[in-house]
Amino acid sequence: MCILPDHLHTIWSLPEGDSDYPARWRKLKGIFTREYRRAGGTWVAPGSSRERKGEAAVWQRRYWEHRIRDVRDFRRHVDYIHFNPVKHGYVTNLVDWEWSSFHDHVKKGWIEPDWGTIEPDHVGVLDTGE
Repeated sequence: MCILPDHLHTIWSLPEGDSDYPARWRKLKGIFTREYRRAGGTWVAPGSSRERKGEAAVWQRRYWEHRIRDVRDFRRHVDYIHFNPVKHGYVTNLVDWEWSSFHDHVKKGWIEPDWGTIEPDHVGVLDTGE
């Protein structure tokens, strides 16, 4: 997972027989936004369309889903997610971005702390809709 100022990236599994991604994203974004606003977080003032729907402009409306095909695909998506703060110019070194599962992966020994100072070759080839 990685949380960025206007979007987030996750990899998760739905329970068996459940494929309602839109409901899950709606709920996740709603809970986060309420807690974020309660904690004093800032957001862009709602536009007319968002205002009519009672939405705060914390997150992008759309989402992109992808079914992970195999271990290689999983690794590529994890790398893409972890590299995203560097890709968007928020940091030059991933250790400086605290809102990422990158740090947990480093603690578990799955990734070296200096990983991601340059973009891995396979990260740029994902079709994520960004």
